[in-house]
Amino acid sequence: MKIIKINAENTVDSIKQFKEQIGGKITQKWGEYRLDLDNDSAKGYIRLMTFDWGVSFIEYHLIFFEEIQVIVDPSNFNPIRFTYSLNGSFQHKFSDQKEYTTVEQFHSFIGTCDSDVSHHFYFPKGIHLELNNIKIVRKQFLNKRINIAHMLNKKLHAIFVDKEHEKKFAYYGPISLKMADRVKALQDIKTKGMIRLLKAEGELYHLLSMHIEFYNKYDNANVLEIDLQKAELKIIKKLGKKIVKTPSDNYSLDELSKKTGLSQAKLQEGFKFLFARTVTEYIRHVRLEKARDLMNNTNLNISQIVYSIGFTSRSYFSKIFKNKYNITPNEYKKQLVVLIEEDES
Repeated sequence: MKIIKINAENTVDSIKQFKEQIGGKITQKWGEYRLDLDNDSAKGYIRLMTFDWGVSFIEYHLIFFEEIQVIVDPSNFNPIRFTYSLNGSFQHKFSDQKEYTTVEQFHSFIGTCDSDVSHHFYFPKGIHLELNNIKIVRKQFLNKRINIAHMLNKKLHAIFVDKEHEKKFAYYGPISLKMADRVKALQDIKTKGMIRLLKAEGELYHLLSMHIEFYNKYDNANVLEIDLQKAELKIIKKLGKKIVKTPSDNYSLDELSKKTGLSQAKLQEGFKFLFARTVTEYIRHVRLEKARDLMNNTNLNISQIVYSIGFTSRSYFSKIFKNKYNITPNEYKKQLVVLIEEDES
């Protein structure tokens, strides 16, 4: 096992120390650092972006060819870490603990040390890791004019205001596929330079808020009450995307169960967990949103829209449309016409 020790005073120095012990090449442009690795220890890259007010973001895309233990001494730089595993898994413990806790794929970790202990991270070999890590330096972040204190429950608030690093804290979160979507949105930013940094910062704070919301929801031993496996949740997530792409298909719970190989009960449970709706409610929601989109962007009349999104009754469509949006489809169309005429005048 290869042991890497980090005792840096800031995030940039930490990636430099990592490079000194495992190799690779660091490049820097527009405040974004990248360590590329292709040697006997690892292949892939680590990307680092730093922002104002003590916030930084590190993205790991790596395969280690030997077991790696990273020991992080908090020293004067002891951020709160918000970590999400998009692919692969890792283990964490504090130096005064015997047992590691595993953070599986699609799970999260929030943690910080007190001044007397260090972080121990274990990374297995031969696994493609995609990890997303937000670091917050409290002394700087608390000076931010607009902060997130209103979102924090008592435990997490106590950690944020612990400027002297007197408390250690670890939270291992449940599965979250919604967070995976936000991480991918952050990865998929294609612009360059300052625009890229601004977009990334916006996505970063959105992801941070999701970490906090999930922590608030599942704190105090409110464990996730769901019997589905990760592979089953992936199937349901894929099914949800298919419904969005083809809302006019004739979906039924029985047919969906046969096609996915999941029981109707599991389908319902998975849709409620991922989309906060039953299967039928989700299909109806997608169709109504599609109808609104067609009203906004096409010249189709109401009847044409009704049949194009999979409904067979115009009266039923009008009823559920009004229930959802507090306006009838015809009234909605008239509003659009008025707006267009006002724009043209």
